[in-house]
Amino acid sequence: MVRLLKAVYEKMLAAAVQGSPEEVCGLLCGDIADKVISDVYLLENAEHSECRFSVNTREHLDAVRDIRKRGMTPVGNFHSHPKGPSEPSEEDKRLAYDRNAVYLILSLENTPVLKAFHIENGIAEEEILVIEEGFSNGAVK
Repeated sequence: MVRLLKAVYEKMLAAAVQGSPEEVCGLLCGDIADKVISDVYLLENAEHSECRFSVNTREHLDAVRDIRKRGMTPVGNFHSHPKGPSEPSEEDKRLAYDRNAVYLILSLENTPVLKAFHIENGIAEEEILVIEEGFSNGAVK
């Protein structure tokens, strides 16, 4: 199960809507052991594409440094599918190199749909995603 702070979902949704028709992407952070996502670092889609993304390497490294300074860990990544379903494409699966990462995909195809995936060896399995109002003492309320 993946737990996501509602404010983070709203931040991702606003960025995806604003960035459409291009895919929007970001780095998720929080507690990887418990799969709790407490923030997202929105990163430039260096491809500026409607159907693919790659992160700006400099921004990515800066985000990882800041995440660690804040006492959190990178948890995974997020990207939008402005015109497609909330399912990993073949390229998404091929590029998913970290089997411990959480992969969130936000579709804007009809109504916004956010899904979480575990991707390993090119196989994507949907995970339960719970969007929470807030955290209390590091735990999800």
